[in-house]
Amino acid sequence: MMNTIKKINLPECQELITQIKKGVLFITLNRPYKKNAMNLTLVNELMLTVKSVENNTDVRAIVLQGAENNFCSGGDISGMNIDSQSQQENIIWDFNRTFGKMVTLVNHAPQVVITVLEGAVLGGGFGLACISDIAIADVNAKFAMPETQLGIVPAQIAPFVVSRIGLTQTRRLSLIGEKISGSEAQALGLVHYVTHSQDEMSEKLQTVLTQILHCAPQATALTKKLILQVGLVEHEQLLDRSADYFSQSLQGKEGKEGTSAFLQKRLPSWVNKYSDLNSSEK
Repeated sequence: MMNTIKKINLPECQELITQIKKGVLFITLNRPYKKNAMNLTLVNELMLTVKSVENNTDVRAIVLQGAENNFCSGGDISGMNIDSQSQQENIIWDFNRTFGKMVTLVNHAPQVVITVLEGAVLGGGFGLACISDIAIADVNAKFAMPETQLGIVPAQIAPFVVSRIGLTQTRRLSLIGEKISGSEAQALGLVHYVTHSQDEMSEKLQTVLTQILHCAPQATALTKKLILQVGLVEHEQLLDRSADYFSQSLQGKEGKEGTSAFLQKRLPSWVNKYSDLNSSEK
């Protein structure tokens, strides 16, 4: 396997801070004055950024985080009050549906998606947490689906929340808007790790990223693709497809390299690939 790194060009963004560092794309929601509530510009920028790396196996993980100690307080519809009722309805519908497309895109990203959750994790931010492969939360983070308290519906996130924590808990959280802590979110299966300080959160993130970089990128992408088909594809058909994926991976470059490395008691090339990189690349 070649250890060359492809040049990665990220789109210019107004509402996001993006950086690629040692095979990891860091995306920071950067609207701290709104607790990183998402407007249409941010949603579109997030889609473009994730799309820009979807076919690049040099990017192994995507880390989603928020600026200034808040993850995301939901959707920002403050700029949608216009004179024409029909125009307003179209704008609101388009914003909501575009958000759903963004969440679906991130959910199916071939990379491992990690959310770093602190402060407000509300509404759309709650939805983003539910589609991450790994969720790391501060113990004092506040999770909620407050939409019904505002007279609106958690429209695009509801299916993802049900998939994450089940129907009965989604009913409770969505119908009364109850706030829960990081520890309670972990008990529900919404998050995987709970930390008690910034240092502990950073250490846990680095540990997870190190583990990800030890896994083969194409095998990771196929595994994620397979898992996301559970419940959507008939059982026997899914097992046939699983055998295809297994055969494809074992006979491919990664499978040959991984088994050779195991027998030779060395690290496979996808681990060594990042050992000599500079601290960042763009």
